[in-house]
Amino acid sequence: MVRTVKARRVMAAVLAMGAVTALAASPANAAPEGSWRADLSTVDGDDVNVRSDGGVLSLENAAWHRKPDSIGSQGYLLLAEQKLGKPVNRVTAQVTADAPKGTEVEVDVRGKLNSQDWTEWTPADGGTQLSASVSTVQVRVGLRTVHDGVTAKVSDVTLLGELAPQVNAIGAAAAPLTYKVYGTREGLVGGTTANGHVIKSRDHFVALPSGRGLAPKNTGNYTVRICRTDNSRCEYAPVWDVGPWNTKDDYWNPSATRQMWKNLPQGKPEAQAAYQDGYNGGKDEFGRKVANPAGIDLADGTFWDGLKMTDNGWVNVSYLWTGSGPTGVVSTAGDPMNVRASASTSAAIKGLAANYAKVNIECYVEGETVTGKFGTSNIWDRIGPGHYISDTYLQTGSDLPVAPKC
Repeated sequence: MVRTVKARRVMAAVLAMGAVTALAASPANAAPEGSWRADLSTVDGDDVNVRSDGGVLSLENAAWHRKPDSIGSQGYLLLAEQKLGKPVNRVTAQVTADAPKGTEVEVDVRGKLNSQDWTEWTPADGGTQLSASVSTVQVRVGLRTVHDGVTAKVSDVTLLGELAPQVNAIGAAAAPLTYKVYGTREGLVGGTTANGHVIKSRDHFVALPSGRGLAPKNTGNYTVRICRTDNSRCEYAPVWDVGPWNTKDDYWNPSATRQMWKNLPQGKPEAQAAYQDGYNGGKDEFGRKVANPAGIDLADGTFWDGLKMTDNGWVNVSYLWTGSGPTGVVSTAGDPMNVRASASTSAAIKGLAANYAKVNIECYVEGETVTGKFGTSNIWDRIGPGHYISDTYLQTGSDLPVAPKC
């Protein structure tokens, strides 16, 4: 049975049948009227567990579980950036799919703010707006099933970008949002994260319980700063996985834009409320009994080496994409780099910055001359309170400092 629906995590069991007038399609990568059709025919290295047969998208392996405790199988197709002929702040998706009971189709969109920064992933449901008006967007088509061996088959995704009155925007602050949450060690070496990264020993990334802050593979578009509660150690790490417990709990956002659990205080994960207060009967979105209050999962390297934690515990997490100002992407040979207390390689080590992490640059100072991936310089960037790294390891898009002098 083929059904045409407005998409955003729509369970096939309750999809309404009926014809939808098709939107006019435009040539690939050009949509002067703000309307275009997604190319579902190409699957490549930044896509996860999906296949295309004659332009029909489905799960590659409908019995594949990323983790032992995963609910069903899932995957996504990450489309190429779409340049629009006009600014938009809302994108609506019309999806045509053969969707058996127990399968789910989700279409999310994000907007490009500049050469390195993006808005959060936002449901393309016609009612949720991007946090800013943009002229370039990227679309992600996600598939999920709760029954092994069953998959939805998506044959068409047509999108319409509009400029609507700005309401309920997430918005950016001068400083990123920061909340104290419970952190757990993810482990699962050899497993696969939600963005397709294969977990290695002493890896450096985190998982958050919402796909809204999920960075594509080998990018740090969405990065967090995690610190011990005494701020003695911190790590800057990309968000490469979804979890723990929930998948739709963007708890750092206000209730107006939070995807689920809108009656919880901003900054309080649903798992914490379930564990401490019996919220939702003490269960997560899948009906599982919540066994700890975790709001973030930490890869082993982040847990042991970045923060030097020995057990699960409370940490302060800054969601760096919610801040504003100049940014840079940490670029090393692969290993994380030391974050120093001042502009010197002999200064105290305050933690680590993982490769691919996108950090906010508060200001710069002149210090020890260092030769790094981007040349030789005495410029050091302050990326957090008392946190410095050499500018020669930051991809900023400029040979000159991008932030004011401290």
